[in-house]
Amino acid sequence: MQTEPSPGTLPAREHLPAGHAGTPVLDVVIPVYNEEKDLQPCVLRLHEHLSRTFPYAFRITVADNASTDATPVVAARLAERLPGVRSYRLEQKGRGRALRAVWSASDAPVLAYMDVDLSTDLNALLPLVAPLISGHSDLAIGSRLARSSRVVRGAKREFISRTYNLILRGSLQARFSDAQCGFKAIRRDVAQALLPLVEDTGWFFDTELLVLAERAGLRIHEVPVDWVDDPDSTVHIVRTATDDLKGVWRVGRALATGSLALGRLTRPFGDDPRDREISGVPKGLARQLIGFGVVGVLSTLFYLVLYSGFRTFSGSQAANALALLVSAVANTAANRRLTFGVRGRGGAVRHQAQGLVVFGIGLALTSGSLAALNAATDAPAHSTELAVLIVANLAATVLRFLLFRAWVFPDRHGESPSTAAAPHASVTPQAGPAGSTGSTVAPAYATAPRFPYGTYGTADTYGTADTYDTAGSSYDHQTWGDATVRMQPVRPTDHDPRDAR
Repeated sequence: MQTEPSPGTLPAREHLPAGHAGTPVLDVVIPVYNEEKDLQPCVLRLHEHLSRTFPYAFRITVADNASTDATPVVAARLAERLPGVRSYRLEQKGRGRALRAVWSASDAPVLAYMDVDLSTDLNALLPLVAPLISGHSDLAIGSRLARSSRVVRGAKREFISRTYNLILRGSLQARFSDAQCGFKAIRRDVAQALLPLVEDTGWFFDTELLVLAERAGLRIHEVPVDWVDDPDSTVHIVRTATDDLKGVWRVGRALATGSLALGRLTRPFGDDPRDREISGVPKGLARQLIGFGVVGVLSTLFYLVLYSGFRTFSGSQAANALALLVSAVANTAANRRLTFGVRGRGGAVRHQAQGLVVFGIGLALTSGSLAALNAATDAPAHSTELAVLIVANLAATVLRFLLFRAWVFPDRHGESPSTAAAPHASVTPQAGPAGSTGSTVAPAYATAPRFPYGTYGTADTYGTADTYDTAGSSYDHQTWGDATVRMQPVRPTDHDPRDAR
């Protein structure tokens, strides 16, 4: 639950039109580093598969991130030979850096990536992107851990993969089953909003992307895959695992402190025009009741420990007052974070002040009940006093929960209607893959992509100049040439310490 309005900036998902033959609906990125042997068989096989089975126009992009062998030459040769294939060259390493660069610059409404070894059966590619094309989901991942998946790999990699996913579930509360499968897709509008929040530039990139998307409430579709391990893989397991654990710690800390602006990724509820008028969906009452009860039990135990400690050097009334005060502050803080999901330091002092008011109301209710009993009876029995206190405390607990929910931590998400999607402007027709004619980009994806990290592309590498300025301006009319596109570093200040893939 959020204490501030968080209007969504993503429009409702819509089914992507097939468009014209020259407009790629899917852009499949293959990030590579020193893959001169495997690159050509991979691209040929993928191109043949897409040409034969994919009903939409497509593009294959080879993202070479600082290879030192003949990989750039092979990529350029494939771009010249095959229609719909192009290559990018980055001078810095990192799979995440390569994906960020290509995805940020792509005009295709659906973006995907796969590993160059093609360990995943390509028959899962259409089921992977279909929910994104139809408008059902925001991201899609291949899962080797689904019940119907068929996987062939060694015991060591199996153990590491399952352990890593258990760590994600336990530490970051991830609900997706397989974070490391190199077979993922995302809608471009989601990528444009989500990529600026992702910091990692290496192997943890897609895990961070999935965690943030899930926490933002975006829909992730999982596809069971058939997967055969590549015995010649060059991934350094220990180094990658260490970097991944560091990433888990960094993302977990950011989520705990509320430093990520995930609220801007919210979508309207449903695709029906009547549903789009709904400004927010309330949080589950049952979950809040359970959290409130757990916090109440822990607060009671904490109170008893404090009372016993204070009683050693003060009277019973003073010890009771101090213990109640400290436990009330702790109770408000715990309910703020655990029960009502408020993160960050904003409003914490106000919440504590309101919590003390709620505590005072409950204390007045219990004290007033005892006063009323003593006024009605000169010498009430001890059992009667206990019964009155139990009823009064139950009433005070219910009142405290209601005040917490309605006054201290109200769900204000619905106070500010979601920002309506701006009308889609027309754009200059864009040229498709080599040899195709230009066509207008589908209206739902007419907004030109932003590329805020620098300028790339020159008249030497394109048929016409194609420049992205540092302010993220729209791109000009472009004609993809056959030469390899040499890109500037995505973030020149970044230095990826990982030397091996």
